[in-house]
Amino acid sequence: MLRTISLGLWAISTALILVLVLQPVGANIQLLIGGLTIVFLFIVTRFDRSGPTRYIALATASIVVLRYAYWRTTSTLPPIDDLTSFIPGILLYTAEMFCICMFFVSVFVVSDPIERKAPPMPADADLPTVDVFVPSYNESAEILSLTLAAAAAMDYPRDKFKVYLLDDGGTEEKRNHADPEIAEAANRRAAELQALCIELGVGYSSRERNLHAKAGNLNSGLEHTDGKLIAVFDADHAPEKSFLRETVAYFSADPDLFLVQTPHFFSNPDPVERNLATYGRMPAENEMFYSIIQKGLDRWNASFFCGSAAVLRREALEEVGGFSGITITEDCETALELHSRGWNSVYVDKPLITGLQPETFASFIGQRSRWCRGMVQILMLKNPVFKPGLTFAQRISYMSSCFFWMFPLVRMTFLMAPILFILFNLKIFNASADDFLAYTVTYLVASEILRNYLYGRMRWPWISELYEYVQSVFLVRAIFSVLINPRKPTFNVTDKGVSLNQRQLSNLAWPFFAIFAGLAFSLYVAIVRYQSEPSLGDLILITGAWNLINLVIAGAALGIVTEQPSDVQGISLPSDKKAALEVGSQFVPVTIRQISAQKAVVEMGRNPGAHIRPGDYGRLALVNPEPGLVVTSVPVFVGRPVGLDQKSYAIEFDADPQHFEVIARLMLNDLDLPRKLARARQHRRSYLPALLALLKWSVLCPLIAVSTALASRSGSSERLNRRRRKSAEKGEVTQPTSA
Repeated sequence: MLRTISLGLWAISTALILVLVLQPVGANIQLLIGGLTIVFLFIVTRFDRSGPTRYIALATASIVVLRYAYWRTTSTLPPIDDLTSFIPGILLYTAEMFCICMFFVSVFVVSDPIERKAPPMPADADLPTVDVFVPSYNESAEILSLTLAAAAAMDYPRDKFKVYLLDDGGTEEKRNHADPEIAEAANRRAAELQALCIELGVGYSSRERNLHAKAGNLNSGLEHTDGKLIAVFDADHAPEKSFLRETVAYFSADPDLFLVQTPHFFSNPDPVERNLATYGRMPAENEMFYSIIQKGLDRWNASFFCGSAAVLRREALEEVGGFSGITITEDCETALELHSRGWNSVYVDKPLITGLQPETFASFIGQRSRWCRGMVQILMLKNPVFKPGLTFAQRISYMSSCFFWMFPLVRMTFLMAPILFILFNLKIFNASADDFLAYTVTYLVASEILRNYLYGRMRWPWISELYEYVQSVFLVRAIFSVLINPRKPTFNVTDKGVSLNQRQLSNLAWPFFAIFAGLAFSLYVAIVRYQSEPSLGDLILITGAWNLINLVIAGAALGIVTEQPSDVQGISLPSDKKAALEVGSQFVPVTIRQISAQKAVVEMGRNPGAHIRPGDYGRLALVNPEPGLVVTSVPVFVGRPVGLDQKSYAIEFDADPQHFEVIARLMLNDLDLPRKLARARQHRRSYLPALLALLKWSVLCPLIAVSTALASRSGSSERLNRRRRKSAEKGEVTQPTSA
């Protein structure tokens, strides 16, 4: 009975919406209706963001969007007999309809995000055994030391979990490589990491050949272990002490559960945050996915494995032959296979690890290119629409995740569309200024209000456009490479821990200069044509404004490809942990304010007077160490005072592998403070300040980028002259080179 009533209400609601959408009205009436709808939507979204209010907001915005889609379909397409305009016009129309479809898909996914409560933790005697895998390829021992030590220090019965380093950089294939340099480096790496694992009390495992990249490495680990559960951490993802306590209980509560996924949480800014100086003030890019979208997917039993910071059930993995390796996104592919077989997943919205993001723009693009190619591979090779065993909601959810990565095609279409009319007079969007205002502008405003309503705490206005634009320039090629040959892409490892000692242009910057120049030229032509062709005034005004928006985004993007200096020292966290600094006979209580695996800033609990000086050698000790710890302190060199109060000092660790358990406990006993600081930056930003910030970037960033390019060119010439002078002094002859 209730199901019948529910279906009846849905049918009535759908019919009412269609009636409203299909009403034929003039531009003035549409503008009035659209304006009133926007006002209503603006008011509604100021209130409760859950329950009936949420559905009212979604339905109201949907009406505006559908009215635009109806008008766009029936009134704006170029005539078919003008193929030079019709073909690009249809491409633009297709891109817009794709965006509208994705609008409704994303609304479905996040319409009712789930808030989970942790189940009770079983007694220690009843806890399952856990194998902890840390797959690695080319990461340094410094990065791995912290991750392995933190994993080994997790709070879980010691006889019920074991940590393994899965070293794909020291395989037999690499150690016996035909190139002696590669073989020597692999043998040296294997010996170094084996010694590290012995010191830290963790297992070391390497395989014969580097087959199927990360998935093959994880499957090799499965073959040599037998724990009931598998925890996976990337090489630069160090877990909090309570990670297993926060995740394992879910498996006892649901025997059909194959996955507990937690957020990826980073201690360093990505290139966009660093180069635009927004880190610490603005929500990180991944927070929208982990704090909103994954929770929405969790409602539909469709949250998926993200490659790290997760626990999986061995039984489920063995049912599908281990981690899937057909695509280069083995994590999502594995989840798709298991969901299709009736297994369940859970998403725990609490950061329990900390890691590193790519530091350079090139490595950032390389990482996103892999994600993009992998998700398009899944779409083509394992299309969720036709995958047996999935529920309807799961199909929609996976299609949303796959089709999201088509945004480069859409973004580049929107970039080129106004240029086609301004420079080549292709009339691909036929509309008067009145109609454009009444339909298009109201649609864009309503969509933005809804987007800010759903995602505003995690994504500020205009930031999505910036992230999408800077990726699209390179990801378009990645998409076409998969469409041409879906099985060709190979796994590439993202570089981490790269330092930049001066401001410089990314080696991927030049396409952005070219696009900016092209958009600026198009704007100039639009201004000239508006003055000289009054009969086309409306179209020129519309396309000129559109081109101007693209130019503003392109100008801000030049700041993103201008790399700012970065002294990356691995994971570095703010802290309020208590410790003790022992120097000579002094034993001074301190509070750690910032800490990494190499150094820390400590604030003295009392004024140590003149007895502690830069250069002193001492030890930083745990306060009330746990019973059984063999090492409870780490040797340190005292550096210079930090700040004006002379109470805070920089200290540098003089650590051996045996000391990393102490460092891990000082850093990762809990992540309460980093989580608190992350929540503090998760707030909405008003449209006007966001617009002013974008305009500021669009003006200043091109100037900074050009000055950096000129300085780089001047520096290159100076370095060449220095080499020539040195060669001349040695009596050598240097061949002239062209600029």
